[in-house]
Amino acid sequence: MIQDISLGLLHSYKEKINSYDEVLDQNGEIKPYWKGLFDTLESIGIDELELRNQEIVKKLKENGVTYNVYDSNQESNRAWKLDPIPFLIHESEWKTIEKGLKQRAQLLDLILKDLYGPQTLIKNAIIPAELVFDNAGFLLPCFDIKQKSNKQLLNYAVDLARGPDGKMWLLDNRTQAPSGAGYALENRVVMSKVLPELNKKTYRKKLSPYFSQLQQTVDSLGNNSNENPNVVFLTPGPGNETYFEHVYLSSYLGYTLVQGNDLLVRDGFVWLKSIDQLERVDVIIKRLDDVWCDPLELRRDSLLGIPGLLQVIRLGNVSVVNPPGTSILENYGLMAFMQNACKFLLKEPLLISSIATWWCGHSKELDYVLTNLPKLIIKKTNRKQGFRSIYARLLDKEQLEELKNLIQKNPKEYVAQEEVSLSTTPAFINGTIEPRYAAIRAFLIADGDDYQVMQGGLTRSSAVKDKFEISNQLGGISKDTWIITDAPTEYQEKSVERKNTNNQLNNSLTSRNAENLFWLGRLCERTMALRSFLKIILNRLNENVVKHGNEQPEFLVVLLKSLTHLTQTYPGFVGKEAKGGEIFDNEAIFVNPITELLLLINDSKKIGSVVYNMQSLLNTINQVSEKWNNDTRQIINLLEDIHFTLKKTNNINHVNHSLDKLHIRLFSFYGNIYETLPRDNGFYLMEAGKNVERILSLISVFRSAFNYKKAEEDEAVLMEAILENHHLLAQYRNIYKSHLSLKAVINMVFLEKNLTYTLSFLLNTLTHYLSKLPKTNEPNRLSIAEKSALKASTIINLIDADSLIQVDEKTQFRSELDQTLSDVFELMCDVSNNLSSLYFNHSVIQHSVLDTLENSESDEI
Repeated sequence: MIQDISLGLLHSYKEKINSYDEVLDQNGEIKPYWKGLFDTLESIGIDELELRNQEIVKKLKENGVTYNVYDSNQESNRAWKLDPIPFLIHESEWKTIEKGLKQRAQLLDLILKDLYGPQTLIKNAIIPAELVFDNAGFLLPCFDIKQKSNKQLLNYAVDLARGPDGKMWLLDNRTQAPSGAGYALENRVVMSKVLPELNKKTYRKKLSPYFSQLQQTVDSLGNNSNENPNVVFLTPGPGNETYFEHVYLSSYLGYTLVQGNDLLVRDGFVWLKSIDQLERVDVIIKRLDDVWCDPLELRRDSLLGIPGLLQVIRLGNVSVVNPPGTSILENYGLMAFMQNACKFLLKEPLLISSIATWWCGHSKELDYVLTNLPKLIIKKTNRKQGFRSIYARLLDKEQLEELKNLIQKNPKEYVAQEEVSLSTTPAFINGTIEPRYAAIRAFLIADGDDYQVMQGGLTRSSAVKDKFEISNQLGGISKDTWIITDAPTEYQEKSVERKNTNNQLNNSLTSRNAENLFWLGRLCERTMALRSFLKIILNRLNENVVKHGNEQPEFLVVLLKSLTHLTQTYPGFVGKEAKGGEIFDNEAIFVNPITELLLLINDSKKIGSVVYNMQSLLNTINQVSEKWNNDTRQIINLLEDIHFTLKKTNNINHVNHSLDKLHIRLFSFYGNIYETLPRDNGFYLMEAGKNVERILSLISVFRSAFNYKKAEEDEAVLMEAILENHHLLAQYRNIYKSHLSLKAVINMVFLEKNLTYTLSFLLNTLTHYLSKLPKTNEPNRLSIAEKSALKASTIINLIDADSLIQVDEKTQFRSELDQTLSDVFELMCDVSNNLSSLYFNHSVIQHSVLDTLENSESDEI
């Protein structure tokens, strides 16, 4: 009975197959391990499989797994897609594939060393000189670069698909910044949690040996005198397509994630700019395309690289995985000459076939391509020119003629490949199991004189039937990749004991991350303060009945003007300044303030609005993604959802409800990171930023509310609103047990030391966190930021409430109150500026606020 259980799904699937499929062997029989998988799928049932698929979508979103798409009409962060049906391949076949992959890696490593060395392949006409020297991937400044490792190609990825002969064919090489290994690991983790039934009857190999070997290889590249080298993971930044993977892998492997402006070259070494010192870097894992690595010797307009990096590599003072120059191996044209190169260098034929390739730079091959064009796929040798592969069979006569003319104008730039029928694999599409074309990306890491292959990989299948469109940019769907075994396999992980653990104890905080964490604290508090004040105003508007010819009461006018001062969204409710310096109110805006209030909430282009502040906060959160655990990422997803909702909502009642949600989620986010972040310099800077912003917002609101005396009833309402806004109303009533008086309010808001929203408490807390930060000059003296905070604290501690409430009889202006708050405000601005000069001056302009070139080059997956 058990053997018949899957006949339903298998039978319906087999009827849909119209080409060679992974489920079938060459005799058309069902492979036993696929039969076992379908048994399990049948027992789960299609309806339950759909629920599990939705759970996968949810889990990936919670984990923040994205793939950034450039020039997309929709949001650039595209959710990662994972098929609940894995891709299976038996270890008996995989061992053969492994041999071929290792051979190809050895061959490409030898080609790389030869092209940037003796160039015997060119001298012996194995590879045409034009194909190398005219290619953008060949970087002349890298000619004399040789790292101490025997292997120059340390990390290698290759795309494979099953060809018409039933064997795996090589489709493409990825050498300069191979991506996808992190996504493969995340796919495995998610599948294990969501579909545990699939594991019970199926033995599969683990992915962990690959990552262990990667760490060992990286360790071996470090300085001989340091058994625990300082390793950094170099990313172009959050705009890069695979930024999630950069964050994921750097965290998983325990390496510091950096951008180019976190590093500098000095005295022949690469240094990491941390807030307390420069730290020498031993190894860079590069996820940056070659040409962007060094603006001194490669692309001058690069904002992503490290000026002088190539010279440090030449000196042997830093190792790079993979070193600049490996981009030449991604040249499509080289695939036409791999067989001859293999026989020349390794004295043996290729073990894995490549797609038949013709370089149009030779007249014979050009004639063949032009004659057989409708059967071929046309590509450029320079793959980074924004040229999409052209499937000639899809062109009409006129388009074919245009393509021929294009090729004939500069034939050396073009490569043609045979369009062959590749295999399909089961995919879960719209609630049914359908055959879809698929390809595997396999990963290799150097292991001494050999290579180790990941026992799995990243499979991608096409979302569209009968089309080989597997790229994630085109909507491809990923799959977990299983190397199936007949019995469980034991893996004994190598353990390496390190004597020098200095770097392990030192969690480097880059100057860029220091600045981002400081601003994260400020922006989180700024958004919360604005949301709280808006709720105060909206509640007062709902309670108030307009009188006196549609005029708002004085206290509401003051609150609305205070809102404009808080957000600095002038003219707003403050009005415009005439030439003589007099301020004129726009009376109409007070009759119906909701219009302006909505703009202050949902106008993403209005600097200072809620959604603008939220977008700035989310950008900053993204800049330090490696700091967040899974719980924090889930809350960030909720913040993104409420940000999207606020942008699209114009109904004030719906906005009110969304502001309440925002309040809860912001506090959840802040509470979570407060409890989970280590108490290090990053935490101290974040808390300093939060306290600076809280002080500034309190002063702004208090000053604009009370610098002029109002009618007693209006002032009472204002005092109640201010106390409520700063979570002090209940404490005021408990302490003073009397009616509201400005003197008592000042004494409380300024001087109470045990309430978290008073100036005295905030200044003491700020001083505490500033004292924890490293002293850059003299360790036993106050920093300039501490001095500014001390001056502000002294001013507040020396106030006399009786003097502050004094009013000028003519103008009703409280000059001493206004001046005192103005002085403290300026000192808080000084604290922020002083922190920038002390700790952030290593940073150039952040990528988060620059339209950089980070998204113009990437390793597509």
